[in-house]
Amino acid sequence: MRISVLLAALVGVVVLSPGAPVPVSPAQVRLVDNTVLVDNTVQALSPFDVANPAVGLLDPALLGAVQRAATAAAADGVAMTITSGWRSAQFQQQLLDDAVATYGSLAAARQYVQTPEGSRHVLGQAVDIGGPQADQWLMTNGARYGLCRTYANEPWHFELTADPAGRCPPMLPSAAG
Repeated sequence: MRISVLLAALVGVVVLSPGAPVPVSPAQVRLVDNTVLVDNTVQALSPFDVANPAVGLLDPALLGAVQRAATAAAADGVAMTITSGWRSAQFQQQLLDDAVATYGSLAAARQYVQTPEGSRHVLGQAVDIGGPQADQWLMTNGARYGLCRTYANEPWHFELTADPAGRCPPMLPSAAG
């Protein structure tokens, strides 16, 4: 189960606060972070699903930017979802612990998973994007909405970091910096 949670986290998951009610039918599997898998597929969220804490607890400026970008992407025929948004510090720590167990060291794990203290997901200031071609659309158009890809090794991870002129800062090589 721990590796399943880590794998889902690395490819982008819907992360809910622990204890958040998620209905589960017999065809669904609920992971320890309340991510719901249906037929081994992560169920991503709409950027407008603010009733879900993974979306609703995002920083309001980030949420607005993602919603505006998703609307524009849809007009271009690209469906954009949130595969991971706000995360609790406890869940972020579990992701890190699982990554250490998988990769054998904290240094190796930190290439993919931030500490709870360093994670922008915990602050509601980062979002992982899903949907066919959505990350590419956002890499091309995101700066118009203030959204920038943060890490070279995570094409799905975006933060609200564009400057007032719509320029993104250079990407970091990984979550480790």
